[in-house]
Amino acid sequence: MTRDRHRRPRGRRVVAGLAVATALVLALDLSGAVDTSPVRGLAAAGLGPLERAVGPREDKAARLRAENTRLTTRLADTEQRLAAAERADALLDTPTLRGLTLVAARVVGVGPSGPAGPERVTLDVGARDGVQTDRAVVTADGLVGRVVAVGPWTCDVLLLGGREVAVGVRVGPRGVLGEVSAAAPAGAPAPKPGTLALAPVTGGALATGDTVTTLGSPGDQPFPAGLVVGTVTAVDDARGRPTAGGVVTPAVAPATLDVVGVVLGERRAQPRPSATAGG
Repeated sequence: MTRDRHRRPRGRRVVAGLAVATALVLALDLSGAVDTSPVRGLAAAGLGPLERAVGPREDKAARLRAENTRLTTRLADTEQRLAAAERADALLDTPTLRGLTLVAARVVGVGPSGPAGPERVTLDVGARDGVQTDRAVVTADGLVGRVVAVGPWTCDVLLLGGREVAVGVRVGPRGVLGEVSAAAPAGAPAPKPGTLALAPVTGGALATGDTVTTLGSPGDQPFPAGLVVGTVTAVDDARGRPTAGGVVTPAVAPATLDVVGVVLGERRAQPRPSATAGG
């Protein structure tokens, strides 16, 4: 008990002495009568380590979190590039696209949407890549649309289902001729968002599950023959019309477009040879 009583006054005296010394140094510094820089230098040398020890330190956990975020972002970018490369390979290996010259592209812009979703997209290829207007745009799943405007490095594509796109088609194993568009034939119900209206030629019979493919265009412009357009998912009642129409679900969903292929040039560079029937 006696020692504790002696230590407390001694500690108070030390604290009081330090306070008096600090006040004296401040007073001399402010008055300018005495150069206190040596004293300040000694104080900085003595107190600097203490300040660093008790002051704020760089948060190691924050550094680790930042590094983890950077690595996660880099991994996601790498995975996206690999997925795009796989889709490009799948595009070039698609049987229905064999013989076509394609340039792979990615969607980099989306235009206004209609009742069924976006009607236009912008791709990162253009005239310097050999792209021309009125050329088909495809994926491994089927037809996307046609090129309607071309710049040096980009192009705009009007998507299947847009109000200005009508495609001549063949339907089912019999190859029934018809036309697919976003507008229903006269007297037929309007297609629901995300579907297309199919108007077969007079007398053409449709069946649910029939595959719908492009009829083809001269010089493959805009649409080569045999591209998958979609599948017949419903057949309408004729209701006094010569032929019942149908509903087609497109093979390609516009909202998920990423890697696509733009058809370049013509597939047939030489005149088609003639032949004599029965020869």
